[in-house]
Amino acid sequence: MSDFRLKAFYSVARNLSFTKASQELFVSQPAVTRHIRELESLYQVRLFDRKGNSISLTEAGRVMMEHCERILAEYRRLEYDMHQLNHEYAGELRLGASTTISRYVLPPVLARFTERYPEIRVSLIDMNSRHIEKALQENRIDVGMVEGVFRLPNLHYEPFLCDELVPVVSVSDRWAACEELPLDEFIRVPLVLRERGSGTLDTIEMVLSEKGLKLSSLNVRMYLGSTESIKSFLRYSGCMGIVSVFAVDRELRAGEFKVVEVDGLQFRRHFCFVTAQGQEADVALHFMRFVNRFFERKGPASGGGVPE
Repeated sequence: MSDFRLKAFYSVARNLSFTKASQELFVSQPAVTRHIRELESLYQVRLFDRKGNSISLTEAGRVMMEHCERILAEYRRLEYDMHQLNHEYAGELRLGASTTISRYVLPPVLARFTERYPEIRVSLIDMNSRHIEKALQENRIDVGMVEGVFRLPNLHYEPFLCDELVPVVSVSDRWAACEELPLDEFIRVPLVLRERGSGTLDTIEMVLSEKGLKLSSLNVRMYLGSTESIKSFLRYSGCMGIVSVFAVDRELRAGEFKVVEVDGLQFRRHFCFVTAQGQEADVALHFMRFVNRFFERKGPASGGGVPE
């Protein structure tokens, strides 16, 4: 229902690219250009400065960007509220989730949610926790799902699921013969860990700090950008990884990996929803309630039910 010209402008302004906007909106680049020109003609302003292959917002463009964010948010709220009058759930939900959550926690939840509410259009971006928080601040998503322990003061965090990071090795590795390592031996074990900015590494650093240790105290061989890369690396190396227990459930059940406890260290954390303070969209709140009920009913050992 919203003015598509505003959507076109907002996408170009956010991406600073006509090409990316056309891909995001599934329309041709000339169509995007036409919508921008119509807005410029309507208000008798120039919205973008063009320098070679790059563009930037003019002062008028920055003003329109501020209004666009509010207008498009109100359109999403209007669509949701009008459907609610008929006891229907419809609208748009823009999710952002950290890599661990999007790959190992969200798939069954999203499958149930989209089956239960087919009229809600869901999109998902997958990045590390720091980038999810940035996307939320830039109004590119409605709600984030992160695993970090460092929290920004202008965002609201709400835990929805407990997680534990576990030290794992391939069962063919020499460390697999150990059930538990003393701390002084653990710091000598070659490790492969997630990258800077990931919630996983934040948690590891926090737990080490509580023991008076720094990351530099460990024998870190490599930092990798995804848990899947770490798991693949472990199959061919003599290293240990520290990853979410959700991420290695299948490998542990299949007997491919083994958890090796470390005396005195427990890497526990919460997965959290993160939203802009006081700006939670109704459809986002509905999704958050659905997720909470999903995990309440699922429990630690049951197969879970379908929340209403």
